[in-house]
Amino acid sequence: MTAIDVRERDPYRIHGGHGHALGGPAPIRIVVGYGFWIFLLSDIVMFSAFFAAYGVLAGKTAGGPSGAELFNLRNVAIETAALLLSSFTCGLAGLAVTARRSSWFYVAMTVTFVLGASFILLELREFVHMVASGAGPTRSAFLSAFFTLVGCHGLHVTAGLLWLLTMMAQIFAKGFRDDILRRFMCFSLFWHALDIIWVALFTVVYLLGASR
Repeated sequence: MTAIDVRERDPYRIHGGHGHALGGPAPIRIVVGYGFWIFLLSDIVMFSAFFAAYGVLAGKTAGGPSGAELFNLRNVAIETAALLLSSFTCGLAGLAVTARRSSWFYVAMTVTFVLGASFILLELREFVHMVASGAGPTRSAFLSAFFTLVGCHGLHVTAGLLWLLTMMAQIFAKGFRDDILRRFMCFSLFWHALDIIWVALFTVVYLLGASR
């Protein structure tokens, strides 16, 4: 029997029988990552709709305050720095997972949580100040779109913080099992996606809004 006959009869045999030949099943990690990317894309579509609504309503202040009057770019810059740094520390946690260094993982995730929580607290302070000054979401179409867009992102960050704590608890209880590592991969993708969305939000809402 020639090598060609063996290849035609059993295409997996020449690859060690692990399903890595052409047409074989993809590793579970790739399947999970691909599926989670689809979820993230659906989330990005939702944010795109909110961005579009904000773009249409940004000038509809109904005689109320505009972004240039309300936005404090110094505070927003601090929020942005905190969230971007949290993405860096989340990446460090990923490196710790790859190296199976639990102590470094917990340190990196703790710092990530502190930075993310600081972002949420600063955002809540901004919201409270705006509402107290009469610039709540019901004041104008502009403010309704602003609170919806920025608030939706804040809710995602809050959900990410809860997920972060869950990941720390699972690795503490179960170690670096394959299923736990796949969940951490999904969390990492989610957290980095929130940073990308915030960069767009910071540019479109705050920088452009403050310049109007």
